[in-house]
Amino acid sequence: MDKNILITGGAGFIGSHTAEALLERGEKVIVLDNFNDFYDPKVKENNVAPHLEDPNYKLIRADIRDNESLAKTFTNNKIDAVIHIAALAGVRPSIDRPKDYIETNIIGTLNIIEQMRIHNVKKLIFASSSSVYGNCKADKFSENLDVSEPISPYAMTKKSCEELITVYHKLYNINAVCLRFFTVYGPRQRPDLAINKFAGLIESGQPIPVFGDGSNRRDYTFVADIVCGILAALDYNKTGFEIINLGGGDPVSLERMINVLESTLGKKAVIDRKPMQPGDVDKTVCDWEKANRLLGYAPKVNFESGITEFVKWLRSR
Repeated sequence: MDKNILITGGAGFIGSHTAEALLERGEKVIVLDNFNDFYDPKVKENNVAPHLEDPNYKLIRADIRDNESLAKTFTNNKIDAVIHIAALAGVRPSIDRPKDYIETNIIGTLNIIEQMRIHNVKKLIFASSSSVYGNCKADKFSENLDVSEPISPYAMTKKSCEELITVYHKLYNINAVCLRFFTVYGPRQRPDLAINKFAGLIESGQPIPVFGDGSNRRDYTFVADIVCGILAALDYNKTGFEIINLGGGDPVSLERMINVLESTLGKKAVIDRKPMQPGDVDKTVCDWEKANRLLGYAPKVNFESGITEFVKWLRSR
């Protein structure tokens, strides 16, 4: 224990939960985040505020595209492992801004692993995404499926990063676990994501934009389950490189998601029906057998309980 862990994107939704969990188990945490305006930066400021006085917590305001800041971070801190979560997120905005996504997600990841190579840091956990599976027709998405046909620039950047990390593992013996997250939700969820967005609109009586007929399904995963998977991957050392799914295993239709939100909030949603959007997939269904076998991972929080926790957080703000 008592390692120095660098978390890129550590002020965001998943990153801040991961930082908290690592502090609880006695690690030293260095959070690197650029607090960009993809959503209100105050949200991230609130996420980091409870830890700023903790001697085991260090916050560095920097961008993964800025190699100079990264070099300084690695030079000035003895880093034992990197949890690389920082990225431009979201399928739809990536269609409008592909260049930004390539620069941040691919070049930013290259900058991180180059600094790891230079400073001989041998352990990497990379936050990949279930979006790499594209419009997969399989009943369950397992890691051995062909993912050569991403349908958004965002998905393409995540797939490219997995390949880049594979190369660095082979060339420089960097031990890496690429975790493909399936739709993560829970307290502190980004405001642009459906559950948070819909809950706010239902609370205030405004219409919610529903794309398609409501039958498309997502394998929602509660953030605490994801964090358990990240920590297990950090401790994993049996093999040098793995790609592993982390999901909930119980896909939820858009219609059911809205029903559960209505029931938990105690309010009816006003539906604004819209056509399906480009880049959106019909379903995501996580096969987490490999995560269970290698990491002992098993999702514990069902969708209804997770939404209850989320709504508690939403109303406590």
